[in-house]
Amino acid sequence: MNEKLWSRVVITYVEPQVNGGRWPIRRSVGQSVSVTVGAIVDGHDMLRAECHLVLMDENSGVFPLTLRYNDEYTGCFTPPSIGCYTYRACAWIDRFGTWQEEFARRVKGGAAEPEILVELRTGADLIAEVAELATGADRSALHKAAKALESGHTEPAFEEELLALYRRHDPKTGAAWSDDRLLVVDRKLATFAAWYEFFPRSSGAIGHGTLDDAAARLGGIRKMGFDVVYLPPVHPIGTTFRKGKDNSPAAEAGEPGSPWAIGSGEGGHKSVSSALGGLEAFNRFIKRANELGLAVALDIAFQCSPDHPYVTDHPEWFRKRADGSIRYAENPPKKYQDVYPFDFTCADFPALWEELKSIFEFWIERGVHIFRVDNPHTKPFAFWKWSLDALYKEHPHLIFLAEAFSRPKIMAHLATLGFNNSYTYFTWRNSKAELESYFEELTKSELAEYFRPNLWPNTPDILHDYLAHGGRAAHLVRFALAATLSSVYGVYGPPYEHVVHRQHPDREEYADNEKYEVRIWNWDDPTSLQPFFRRINRIRKENPALHGNRSLQFLPTTNPQIVAYIKAESENIIICVVNLDPRQIQECTVDLAATALPEGFQLHDLVGGERYFPAGTVHFVRLDPNIMPVRIYRVLSRTVTEADFDYYA
Repeated sequence: MNEKLWSRVVITYVEPQVNGGRWPIRRSVGQSVSVTVGAIVDGHDMLRAECHLVLMDENSGVFPLTLRYNDEYTGCFTPPSIGCYTYRACAWIDRFGTWQEEFARRVKGGAAEPEILVELRTGADLIAEVAELATGADRSALHKAAKALESGHTEPAFEEELLALYRRHDPKTGAAWSDDRLLVVDRKLATFAAWYEFFPRSSGAIGHGTLDDAAARLGGIRKMGFDVVYLPPVHPIGTTFRKGKDNSPAAEAGEPGSPWAIGSGEGGHKSVSSALGGLEAFNRFIKRANELGLAVALDIAFQCSPDHPYVTDHPEWFRKRADGSIRYAENPPKKYQDVYPFDFTCADFPALWEELKSIFEFWIERGVHIFRVDNPHTKPFAFWKWSLDALYKEHPHLIFLAEAFSRPKIMAHLATLGFNNSYTYFTWRNSKAELESYFEELTKSELAEYFRPNLWPNTPDILHDYLAHGGRAAHLVRFALAATLSSVYGVYGPPYEHVVHRQHPDREEYADNEKYEVRIWNWDDPTSLQPFFRRINRIRKENPALHGNRSLQFLPTTNPQIVAYIKAESENIIICVVNLDPRQIQECTVDLAATALPEGFQLHDLVGGERYFPAGTVHFVRLDPNIMPVRIYRVLSRTVTEADFDYYA
């Protein structure tokens, strides 16, 4: 047998991995990857292991792994830039390390001198062999050590310096390699961002607004601390079967229709509605956002109104009914006559797929690099794999948010295909038990390696009963939870900050829904939640513990209405305590014993400003929802004073 085809060393597993290495894990720039490798060998030889990281066929680094216990080797590396990497483990017999350890035991066991001399020559041969691979001072030092061992000197046999010198030039004879694992590194905004959604047509002071009106609102949004402005579709809206107020089957004169009924005689997915000011106004909107440091996310919905040019030019791209008419979208008994879905399996599907991919490319060229994709779970997975792979290859900085409120395995699979942000079930997880169970799954299971939760307490389609019936306190609670449980969150802003919570009588969504009508908002309302938004977003930005999710740990409380959790990044430790009851004062003790807190600490509430000095690891909390149902503590040493902070300047 060819010795190059086998090895005494066996790599039994490499973690992290997703589905046996089939799909990539995800990180963003600056985030590390902790690697665990199982490696074994027959007999008692010592092993060494390392991890190799490769970007685009170019070596990006070799990282040593150290033995932890039970043939398990661990290490950590931080990818240097965005892109798609491979990493794999390598393990081999540490021949000189094994010899050195065995020789020490022989000497300690009282081996006779002839045996010692023979073993010293064995060690000398190992050193001489590796010396041929070295150059300069290292080569000379190795030859010197080999001669000393061969001459019967035992001192070099115990030197750590000689072992390190050998290992630096170890040929790794008989090394075993794992299969490649995949790693995708996104830009930081994919893992730490606050999104704000609003309708440009509702940004005017009177009547239908434009993108120029919307641009005038960007400064206020940035002042609240948001990073991403998300726009619903800005395209021309069809008139055939246009929906009216509150999803009425027929629109009255002057009603604008749903932005998701895309396309008219003005154009389709590559056009901007003239009512919003056209493409020129969109360009000005992008320019203003860039000036303020705001990223723009655009909604992409692959569907058409009956008036879309695609319907006339490419009727073969749509499903037909038995009578030859194009089938509109429906979820019986619900009917959406104003929307035609594409037939992704039509005979001309290659042309359709290319055209749909070109929609992304059109908006990328105009400065949009973040996309919220509408209902991706209703389109073929193969299309997303093909199109997202191609788009990332040319534009690795892109961010795609999957709006897929679907079954868990479908949501997870979309994340493996390239959606680096995902909507979640957070909206429907409201009790302490539900929150703890769900976020343990999101942050402690394999999901944490690739499924990046983007938490939204509301959307134009969703107004949960908790918000509808909990009033202002409920809005404070859910916003704080979203912003601190996950490093990425979003809010459908205007109705949320104004605590609009009138629910449609038949649906779990807003009455007078902005999807179907223009709303006028008081952007300067002094009673709004804007100051709370600013405070929470500032706390997020100034505390690295809130920039990730992996450190999340729930803390025991003595009241099921109060949830408590901790996040930490190095010495930055944040503890959040939230009253989930929006109507009643709740109190409890929080057990801090399970956390690694510094000896002699204080808790500084970054929301209210108070400081607490617990006598031990049990902290009493009383939360009045009519005042503030949330505490966000920063853990500090007792010597730190309020003067060291400017939160309240």
